[in-house]
Amino acid sequence: MKENHRLPSAFFQREVTEVAPEMLGKILVRKFDDGSVQKYTITEVEAYRGRDDKACHANKGMTPRTEVMFREGGLVYVYLIYGMYWMLNIVTGKLNDASAVLIRGIEEIHGPGRVGKALQLDKSFYGTDLSRSDRIWIEDTDMKVTYKALPRVGIDYAGEPWISIPWRFILEK
Repeated sequence: MKENHRLPSAFFQREVTEVAPEMLGKILVRKFDDGSVQKYTITEVEAYRGRDDKACHANKGMTPRTEVMFREGGLVYVYLIYGMYWMLNIVTGKLNDASAVLIRGIEEIHGPGRVGKALQLDKSFYGTDLSRSDRIWIEDTDMKVTYKALPRVGIDYAGEPWISIPWRFILEK
């Protein structure tokens, strides 16, 4: 296996439905406050495609919460749900695309709330540049991946066709 290398911003500055499945098998690296470093294989993601996607937070336009989604890809978008879980998203596309990939699963950790908890995320990660951060980044691998594409989870509020579009990508073993 080749040595892992941090993904550059250009990797993320493409269309979200291209980026999302290509994130599977990549290595999410987290350096914690105590100096320890953990590496996790990305196993499940969901694509959220800008203003036209009724399930995407950017659908209603730019707000203080979604402002980072309107920047260029390669930045972290975190938000709190249920007052207790920080959800990890990676902004994709060009300036004003307002798209992002939700990290739903990493090696041995299933569910986006659990991912945020294991990574000890908080508001301070909002807007972090993955190409420069010393706390969190994603590394490339030469892993050949196969995956399945399924509908996204928990977006019934968006209605059809958004509920049924297969923009959830799961690494197959």
